[in-house]
Formats: sequence, structure tokens, C-alpha cells
Amino acid sequence: MKLWLTSLCAAACFSLPAQQLELNHDLAYKLLESLTVEVGPRLAGSAADARSVAWAQRHFKQLGYDKVWVEPFNMQYWERGQASLQVNAPFSQSLVVTALGGSIGTPFDGINSQVVMFDTLEQLQQANPADVKNRIVFINHALERDIRGGFYGGVVGGRARGAVEAAKLGASALIIRSVGSSNNRFAHTGIMRYDDDVERIPAAAISIPDAQQLSKMLSINPELSLTLHMQNNLPGTVTSHNVIAEITGSKRPDEIVLISAHLDSWDEGTGALDDGAGVGIVMAAGALLKAERPERTIRVVLFGNEEGGLIGARAYAAQHHQQLATHVFASESDFGAGRVWRFDTGFGEQALTFGAQLQQKLKHLGIAMGPNTASGGPDVSILKAQGVPVATLQQDGTDYFDYHHTPNDTLDKIDPTALRQNLEAWLIMTREIANSSVDLRL
Repeated sequence: MKLWLTSLCAAACFSLPAQQLELNHDLAYKLLESLTVEVGPRLAGSAADARSVAWAQRHFKQLGYDKVWVEPFNMQYWERGQASLQVNAPFSQSLVVTALGGSIGTPFDGINSQVVMFDTLEQLQQANPADVKNRIVFINHALERDIRGGFYGGVVGGRARGAVEAAKLGASALIIRSVGSSNNRFAHTGIMRYDDDVERIPAAAISIPDAQQLSKMLSINPELSLTLHMQNNLPGTVTSHNVIAEITGSKRPDEIVLISAHLDSWDEGTGALDDGAGVGIVMAAGALLKAERPERTIRVVLFGNEEGGLIGARAYAAQHHQQLATHVFASESDFGAGRVWRFDTGFGEQALTFGAQLQQKLKHLGIAMGPNTASGGPDVSILKAQGVPVATLQQDGTDYFDYHHTPNDTLDKIDPTALRQNLEAWLIMTREIANSSVDLRL
């Protein structure tokens, strides 16, 4: 497909000749490259987050979208500081550690305690408090590889809830084996939670090789102790934004086909896979479809602060609650840039025939039909819960958790050929739904 938009300021955007930016299937990559190089990591609430919001508005306008706007929301800002973890005698050495998002810091002198290991969060929950009190809890739960990332949900609870469960038993701190699948010596960050009625303790992740190392040390010396230092800041409430753009429908402009990604990222990589790729895909899809003037309105939403707990998505659902009946469809790209291999729906029973027909149009890309159990993506799951039909273009996530939430989430991990296949799938799905008259709720 080759479309031309003469309204773009080319050289400033993608270093192409002015007035001659060719919108082809490399557009998603060009947008991703621009975002990761010019903005880089985009921790929600940070100055870089604000730059990414400005970047998105500018590029939506340059791509010729009919409407572009932002919607603010308030959020608690968390800022990472220095972190270190030292194994004390007799195995004196440092381990690679990173703070979990939202964690408090340690006292200035750190926390020096014996460590107690558990294989899972559930094993910790069943522990004797006497075995945990005043110790550093270590949850050593390994993540298995899977094309769907299907084992993530069973492991991530240790990251999200581990500090609360450990604190209930009197622990002084929590460290977890990174929720990842790579043996590279990178620790995986990610959001964690506190309960208001439970004492807050510091929480951190160590790299997978270091988790294996620590486990072996404990098998030799169960009385081993660690010293943890972390300096994190919780400055308070700040404002972030969802960035929204539309291609107005030619026949049914009040019916909204929403495609989305999240604009924020963790602060240690450049957010190429999570979720710069998704940003590039959906921004490019809307731009490429504009010349066709689809019948329904295509709304592209770049959600803010997905990483902090779907904060932007919740704000969007609340602000547009009265208009969700006009949202005929929603989907999100937020699982890296691996090839799409399956099309899952979340349609009403009568619309499943349309879903099967749509899959046939995707078949030449190697995309099979999946079940009618799609969530639509993390942010979009909030809309699904309020009755909006959804679908998921399932990406190959076999190696996604090698890079997820680590310093290794960078542009060089993107396969441009796979990204083009993603974009083509999104173009087909979005076009077919935008030009249909099918009620996907039925």
C-alpha cells in the first residue's frame, strides 16, 4: 500500500523530503524510532512523560488526523533512586537489583537482615510468622516461556502483592526473582501495591541469574544475610494525560472504533517493545486509513500511566461513561512487536459470523481464529467490563519477557518485518470494522 499525505512536515519528523512523506508499512517503525530516540523512557508523571504527550500531539497533527486533543488525569508520582543489594559474609558479593515501582526506600543505613526464601507467593502466605519476622523475604518464582505469555499472571502476584503479604508476617523487606524469562543479568521492574492497613516495606527485584545464585547460596548457608539500600521518592500528586486523535467517519461519524496503545513506559529501557511498538502501530493505522474515509470514526487513544495500574484507561472510561454506547469496538496493541498469529474476539454471539469472516481476511498473514474470550488488551479491558466489544490480535510473545520492564527494552529488539505484519493486520481489522454495519454487541 502506498498513500501520500502532503500535509506532513517531513524533514522535521522523519528526515524525509518535505511534502513527500510516503506513508507505507514502514510508518509504524518510523514513529517508534522517533519516540524512542527523541523521547526515550517515559515514566508516567515525569518530565519525559510530558515530552511524550507533546510528541504524540505533534505527530498526530502532522499525520493529518481530523481532531487531536488531550485529557488530563491526576496520579501519584513515583521516582526511582539508587539501589544496591549486597550478600554478606561468607559469600560477600553484589547482586543486580532494581526497585519495584511504587516501593518506598530503605532507611539511610539500609536494611541488614537474614533472608528467607519461598518458591511462590502462596507458599509465603502459608508461612509461620516466626520464620519471617525481621527477615528479608525472597520469592523465587520462575516464569515459563509461552507464545501467549500465559504464565505471567500466575507469577506476577508475587511482585504486586508480595510486600503486603511479607509485611503481614513481620518481614523487613521483599526481594523477588524478576518476572522475566531471560538469563541476561538485567532485573525486571514493575508496579507493586501496598495496603493502607499494612506496614509498608521496601520491595525490589533481582535478575534471574542473581536469583539462581542466591538460591544456591541459601542451600549452603540458610542463615545468610543481605544488606539492601534503596532511595526512592514519592513526590505526590501530578497530572498526566491521555492523547486522543480521530479520523471522522464518512457515514456514521458518531460510531467510534477505538484502537489504542499506552504512551508511558518504565524508566530503565526506552520503552520500544512496551509499548512504543503499539504506539507506532495504531498511530500509523489511523493515518493510513484516512484517505479511504472509513464509514465509522476511528479514534486512536494513547493511554497514560498504564504501567501504574491502568490509571489513564480508568480516567478515560470515567470521562466517557455516557458515550460508551457509541463505542462499537475497542482494541489495544500492548505485547511488543512479535508477529500476530491469532485473532481473538470478544463479540456477541450473533457477531461471531462477522468475526470468522474477518479472520479469513487475515489468514494470508498467518493469523488463525482464536476463542471469543479476548480482553482487548490491558487498558481496553476497562472498556470491555463496561460492555464495549473487543478483539485481540495476539502477538508472538515467546521472547517478550526477555526484555519486558528491563533496561534491555530498546529499539534494536524490534524486527521491522514483524512490525509491518502487525500493521497490516491492524489495517485490515480496523478497516473491516469501521466499514461494517454489524453490531458487535449482539
